[in-house]
Amino acid sequence: MLNQKIIKNTSVLPFHSPWFIIIIFSVLGLIGILNHSMWRDELNPWLIVRDSESFGDLITNIRYEGHPVLWYFSLAILRKIVDNPIIIQIFHWAITVVSVAIFCLYSPFNYQQKFLFSFGFFPFYEYLLISRNYAFSMLFIFAFCTIFSSRKRTYAYLAILLGLLANSNAYGLFGSFSLSLTLLAEFCFDSKHRQQYFSQTQKYDSFLSIIIIIFSFILSIYIITPPTDSYLHGGLNNNWLMQLDIRHLLKSIGRIFASYLLIIPAQKKWLDLIVCAAIALFIVILTLMKLSKKPVSLFFYIIGTCVIFAFTYLRFTGMPRHFGHFYLVMIAALWLGSCYQESTVLLKNFSVRPNLITFVQKWHYIVLMLILCVQFGGGIYSFSRDLVVPFSASRETAQYIQKAGLDNEFIVASRDANMAPLAGYLNRKFYYPELQKMGSFTLFKKGRQDVEQAEILSQINSLLINKDEQKKILLILNKKLNVNRNDLKIVPIKDFQRGWVDNERYYLYWVDEA
Repeated sequence: MLNQKIIKNTSVLPFHSPWFIIIIFSVLGLIGILNHSMWRDELNPWLIVRDSESFGDLITNIRYEGHPVLWYFSLAILRKIVDNPIIIQIFHWAITVVSVAIFCLYSPFNYQQKFLFSFGFFPFYEYLLISRNYAFSMLFIFAFCTIFSSRKRTYAYLAILLGLLANSNAYGLFGSFSLSLTLLAEFCFDSKHRQQYFSQTQKYDSFLSIIIIIFSFILSIYIITPPTDSYLHGGLNNNWLMQLDIRHLLKSIGRIFASYLLIIPAQKKWLDLIVCAAIALFIVILTLMKLSKKPVSLFFYIIGTCVIFAFTYLRFTGMPRHFGHFYLVMIAALWLGSCYQESTVLLKNFSVRPNLITFVQKWHYIVLMLILCVQFGGGIYSFSRDLVVPFSASRETAQYIQKAGLDNEFIVASRDANMAPLAGYLNRKFYYPELQKMGSFTLFKKGRQDVEQAEILSQINSLLINKDEQKKILLILNKKLNVNRNDLKIVPIKDFQRGWVDNERYYLYWVDEA
């Protein structure tokens, strides 16, 4: 009797329900993120929040990072709850799970597409396991698409989401700007929508919405503009490119290709650059034709892609977490397109054959499925790799230091920028030779100076001489020590080289007077 009930209940499980995707994603995601070893870009913001001396000091420190305030303020609130960096990962997991839940429950894509997208490279790896502010982009863009119809009554909800998106990260600012222009274009050119809005809304709604968006943009731009003494310029240590460079142009177009198909073309190979750029342009043109009967979503796709591309070419080609926003723009444009009836306003001036439209619809579906399958393969591979190979050797190193009772020793650590994970996991500060003082997070500004290993040993020697109570020093390096001093006794303790990030492999030494 019990077996029959189990079989009956199992047979009706909603394997084709969006909730099946959400539950599996949530469980696997929690396993993956708790297994993930955080690296410096994940823990440096935590350290900034933890060790800033005041609110004003926090804002000043954030400005050197090149990111808006939302992520840092979120971490500040989380730290009030649990003073342990694991809370970052739980929070980040929740952001991504909610994003995927919104996508699966409210997007217009079919079940197969939802499944492939959810376990694709960006949702299942880049914006899930690596706890940074870029997951906010997915959350707020998808939330915007979900409540997009609310603009017929009020723009306030959309304005709040656009404000949050603008203050999540620089690419979120680009997306927010593009979506704001899309709303403005629709409002100006769609008289029917404008009349419907004015007949249903409060008088102050449009004014309030505009104020929210403008204030959010000003705040974001102010914060991400680095101070004058920042020599890394918020992570952008290259200048603006204001002339035409064909190789760089193809490289930038290749970032669109990489966002869709996850392959970054080799910069030095012309053939790779040309082929990948041609494929990327084919996908873009196919998407433009697909959206040609949905002018508003077409406008957003053009503006969103062009704004990010302009930044990619002029300033910063970026990493997957950055140019992945090309992919989010395409998904959002297709989503918004489902909110509109088909219109021939753009096609009536062109003699378009019906079979061409059929051709475009067929091939766009094929290309979209290809993209989703590639993303799915990349997501499963990257997620699985992170389970086997630690992203950083930081957590294993910190656990060894704690178990060996070394966490209370005087620690000299270098390179400072690569030591943030250890400072976060051990919940303490180190002596940084780059600063010549105790510290935890790293700001690339005047007063910080990169040092060679010989200089590190020289500073350790001074510390041992000037501090009578200091019998020996625990030295942590992210590169194997290859110099020596006759007046110092250096004994290797242990090294930790299992890490995907090659400059976050750690080497521990005891250093004492000879």
